[in-house]
Amino acid sequence: MLHFGIDVSRDKLDCAVVDAHGQRVKRARTFTNDVQGVIELIDWARTVAVEQPRHFVLEATAAYHEFAATRLHCAGLVVSVVNPAQVRALARGLGMLSKTDLMDALLLAQYAKLARPRQWRPTMPQLQEFSAMLMRLDCLEADLRREQNRREQAAVRGSSDCVLVSIDACIDFLRVQCKAMRKTIDSHIAANESLGQRIMRLRTIPAVGEKTAKRMAAILSTNSFTSAKEAAAFLGLIPVKCESGSSIRGRSRLSKAGNPRVRASLYMAAVVAKKINPDIKALYDRLCAQGKTKMSALGACMRKLVHLCYGVLKSEHDYVPPEARST
Repeated sequence: MLHFGIDVSRDKLDCAVVDAHGQRVKRARTFTNDVQGVIELIDWARTVAVEQPRHFVLEATAAYHEFAATRLHCAGLVVSVVNPAQVRALARGLGMLSKTDLMDALLLAQYAKLARPRQWRPTMPQLQEFSAMLMRLDCLEADLRREQNRREQAAVRGSSDCVLVSIDACIDFLRVQCKAMRKTIDSHIAANESLGQRIMRLRTIPAVGEKTAKRMAAILSTNSFTSAKEAAAFLGLIPVKCESGSSIRGRSRLSKAGNPRVRASLYMAAVVAKKINPDIKALYDRLCAQGKTKMSALGACMRKLVHLCYGVLKSEHDYVPPEARST
């Protein structure tokens, strides 16, 4: 198999290729990041490997990688989209100090040979649009909180009326935008029956409210997780140990990879769940009885909530409390 590493930027695609032994097959090439450039890349790749299977690997680079990855997938080619942090970790391990686009492309090809990342598939348009709406609502709500904080600070400082009027106008505008976006999201859910069913199924889990259910439905629907543990790792909820020899015994912490807004939503859900959700309450009480700190126990509760969300969507059944499972 030949591995093609593609370093993506806004305007161009730098591509390098290595064989199964990690040796360069041909000189690296650069293509434009548009329709014509991707067509030329595919034609070039087919001349490089006439009969051998081909594997294309790109880094997740904001939104710039999506067009090329989608066109390669639609052409029937095997595509993987990988985490840039993992690729840079490989570069440090190999002692690569310099960083250029062509070197990054070669590094991606080497990473593909060593890690064999899973195949990527584009998200369904309805789910992609739903995720974009939620992301936009998060941004609007964050901007609204910032303006409200500025309003409070300006009032404390005794700022002039023109400043207060300007901030108030921004706050009013953002409130209208938030309300409109929530209405658009609700309309989108109503128009997609399967998405609405997944959200309602998630809401059968005690302590999973509307906001958390929508975000978890978007994440679990747009990513092809193979297990609940993988979903928890994606959200940064797996414990990271710090132990070495006999002298280093650091406290475990959450990895905190992924979207911090989703983790914040899960944290608030876990705070409620440890009181009203029987599965989460039993876990929290057991960990506290074992001497775990409250924050550590809450981290485990957040992870358990993700497992429950993954479980109800995977099984396509509503949440069943523990006392009803044995009957």
